[in-house]
Amino acid sequence: MPEPEFRPELLLDVLARHEVRHVLIGGFAGVIHGSPYVTTDVDVVPDDDPANLERLAAALDDLHARVWTTDDPEGVPFDHDAASLAAVRVWNLVTDHGRLDIVFEPSGTAGYADVARDAVTLAILGTQVDVASLADVIRSKEASGRDKDRLVLPVLRRILAETEG
Repeated sequence: MPEPEFRPELLLDVLARHEVRHVLIGGFAGVIHGSPYVTTDVDVVPDDDPANLERLAAALDDLHARVWTTDDPEGVPFDHDAASLAAVRVWNLVTDHGRLDIVFEPSGTAGYADVARDAVTLAILGTQVDVASLADVIRSKEASGRDKDRLVLPVLRRILAETEG
């Protein structure tokens, strides 16, 4: 069975309906800032406040979130609450609306408070979302050291230079 269709607007809507404080980062944030590179997941940095993580756990229930693995792309069911979510610093999940990565401390950042400081609130496909600044997206991609991130960096730097210039 193939993974569910990627519907980022539905993922973001569920997080918003549950009032989960988070910042969108990663490839989808790059797309929002103008990157032409296609992404197939949503990456978020949640506030790790226990009450917020309880809301995140409820949102994950609504999304029927499962742990994504290369061996089982349909996902493996998992029990989760605020404490268990906080205990693992990166969650690669598959949901009814596509892939969702939860990262508490993206490469090159100090986590939610760090990226929230310069985030901008934008309406994305009908939902208000805090989006990491382009500078923070670049900083995280530079620090990751991954080939796929190095590939997009020249484009992101050009967009940043054009918006600052």
